[in-house]
Amino acid sequence: MYIRAFLFFLCGCFAATSILAQRKTDDFLKNILEKNKDSLFQQVLSHPDEYRLQIIYTQINRDKNNKPTFTNYYFNVDSLFFFNPASTVKLPLAALSLEKLNEMKLAGVNKFTSMQFDSAYPKQVKELHDSTSESGYPSIAQFIRKAFLISDNDAYNRMYQFVGQQTINRNLHSKGYSSTRITREFMGYTEDQNRHTNPINFINMNGTVIYHQPMQYNTDSFDFSHIIKIGKGHYDNHDSLINEPIDFTKVNNLPLKDLQQILQSILFPLSVPAMQRFNLAKDDYAFLKQFLSQYPSETNYPKYDTSEYFDSYVKFFFRDSLHHSMPSNIRVFNKVGWAYGFMIDASYVADFKNKVEFMLSATIYANSDGILNDDKYDDETVSHPFLYSLGQTIYQYELKRTRKYKPNLRDFKINYEKRNSHDTRPAIKNADN
Repeated sequence: MYIRAFLFFLCGCFAATSILAQRKTDDFLKNILEKNKDSLFQQVLSHPDEYRLQIIYTQINRDKNNKPTFTNYYFNVDSLFFFNPASTVKLPLAALSLEKLNEMKLAGVNKFTSMQFDSAYPKQVKELHDSTSESGYPSIAQFIRKAFLISDNDAYNRMYQFVGQQTINRNLHSKGYSSTRITREFMGYTEDQNRHTNPINFINMNGTVIYHQPMQYNTDSFDFSHIIKIGKGHYDNHDSLINEPIDFTKVNNLPLKDLQQILQSILFPLSVPAMQRFNLAKDDYAFLKQFLSQYPSETNYPKYDTSEYFDSYVKFFFRDSLHHSMPSNIRVFNKVGWAYGFMIDASYVADFKNKVEFMLSATIYANSDGILNDDKYDDETVSHPFLYSLGQTIYQYELKRTRKYKPNLRDFKINYEKRNSHDTRPAIKNADN
């Protein structure tokens, strides 16, 4: 009995060592990062586990026919090294929503079709109208706009309800994202409530129901064997301090490698294996590209207050604390997330003036007091400055990097909207994001 217990102990030690050994760091990227001598940057870089830091720099090289190849360089990356993905899960949900619409093949039902959400289970919330949209009704297109422009939470919840928990996970796993797990809405639901999704009606302009989707229920099980606890204390739903780590074991999980690959598959679908691609139409890809890169100041529906939701609001690698504008020659196609002290950005950067392009994905955790759910994180003093410095470090390297063939970035030149200066509607200042 004691021998068996000792063997199990040894196996546990080997397993732990194996997990730690999976952290991947490439000297090439490490050398680039070490050239940035900023004290905060080096403080985070030299304590990657404390800040739960992971970085993927994706170098893109074109051939004479403008065909891109992608090379990933890693810093402290490990799919088992958990970070709270927060709003980055909105990226796969947008693609899965469009994919489901395409596979439904119903006349009159598309991303612009008006929708209404009913309730049929405890705590479910109806949504019959959307004052932010031009039609006055919700739609998948409007949810994607809101999810990408400022990272709106209700938009994510509604796409989750449309696709359904079971379909979300089955489809992502079938595409090879086996470590990704999306289990919950941003509604404070129980596990059981997250398995049930609202009934939905698609309606025409006269309010007639075109298609009714009944409440869905996920019968599949999840593997929660990997226990994840973070922090030294947390506040519970009753605002009581619990002097124990917060348990992230059953929350959403989206490893950085998967997030980077999902973004790449949306922006460069031919660069990934066919099984990893989403079943999207050409105009779906164009729509996603537009709103991954469009600014709130360029958008009429929703009409956001641009003093609150400025151009670099969700462009963390270019979000300077002193300036909220973006360089006119650059567009960033990205998805960010922030919650519980975690901050994440997965980006494709295109510089049309200097013919530069690259991808950069990173996550950082900054919570010096170790208490979670208290809304006291080091976002402004650590996370934002670090991610900005990281983005500029890679961008400056890319500006100097020699390329055999400069990229033709025509596929990323987009005719963006222009804000209607005669629109007197009040702008949205406080969104749930």
